[in-house]
Amino acid sequence: MMESLVIGENRFIEKVFAPETIDQIRRVSRLQEPFLDASNCESRPDALADVEIIFGTWGMPVLNRKFLSLAPKLRAVFYAAGTVKSFVTDDTWKRGVTICSAWRANALPVAEFTLGAILLSMKNVWAYHRNLKVSRNWAEHIPTRGGYHGTIGLISLGAVGMRVAELLAGFEMDVIAYDPVVDPNRIKNKAVKLVGIEELFERSDVVSIHAPWLKETEGMVNGPLMRRMKPHATLINTARGAVLDETALLQVMKERPDLTALLDVTHDEPPSADCPLFDVPNILITPHVSGSIGGECERMGKFMVGEYLRFLRKEPLEHKITPSMLFSMA
Repeated sequence: MMESLVIGENRFIEKVFAPETIDQIRRVSRLQEPFLDASNCESRPDALADVEIIFGTWGMPVLNRKFLSLAPKLRAVFYAAGTVKSFVTDDTWKRGVTICSAWRANALPVAEFTLGAILLSMKNVWAYHRNLKVSRNWAEHIPTRGGYHGTIGLISLGAVGMRVAELLAGFEMDVIAYDPVVDPNRIKNKAVKLVGIEELFERSDVVSIHAPWLKETEGMVNGPLMRRMKPHATLINTARGAVLDETALLQVMKERPDLTALLDVTHDEPPSADCPLFDVPNILITPHVSGSIGGECERMGKFMVGEYLRFLRKEPLEHKITPSMLFSMA
């Protein structure tokens, strides 16, 4: 049996690794206890000296040369959370450490959140809500598209965007997408049509952003694109705040009170109390809750134990991260 260790902030370890998941790890490895918090790694070098497998989650230490020198036998990290960019370094790759992530598991609740937001947006629920609170006029009509053959525009067909497209296949809606790097084979036999980004904004009743935050995508959703949106359309961002030009968003939403923006992410998180986004009635903000929360977190732990079992059996890994993948991932 391999020597294993769980690392992360204690509050997250308890959420991600359910008791039955910990029991499973104990059955398939020699699990060291107590678990390790990133803040006390250097004070407990004994815990890392023989460890071969790390089950990690939010709060992972940076896997730099110093850390790796304390863990000379480390073979693989099974990260029960999303992006690995906060802790993987060039030294990690040079050492040949296998990195796996539950990013696909974390994509599922984001896609489900997005689907719910899309369905409500097609009924123009957000505009009805804010108008009714002010006017108290039940009979006031707002032009509403409704879901039947409405057009949904997805920006990026990564794990989340593709899952949203799959969920929308159960509804009678038209799905278009912009993704300049997607492999056409990935969308074969799926009811998604690739279009240019300008066309997407002009045609869509709802635009949903799923692009990763890269240097190339910063501010990609800009003022000129938002001004192309159809009357009474909705813009949803569950990706990263930096992908959306928030200064331009403020201006466009003030110019176009018929539009609605739903932001589950902002560029500064959390935004300051005096952030102007809070002051615009047709901008709705939720505190980054679309990703795994509550019981959804346990799914990520289970994903990574399953991946470890494939690693033990020398089977192809389903959630392995490679250096080249990081260029197009969040």
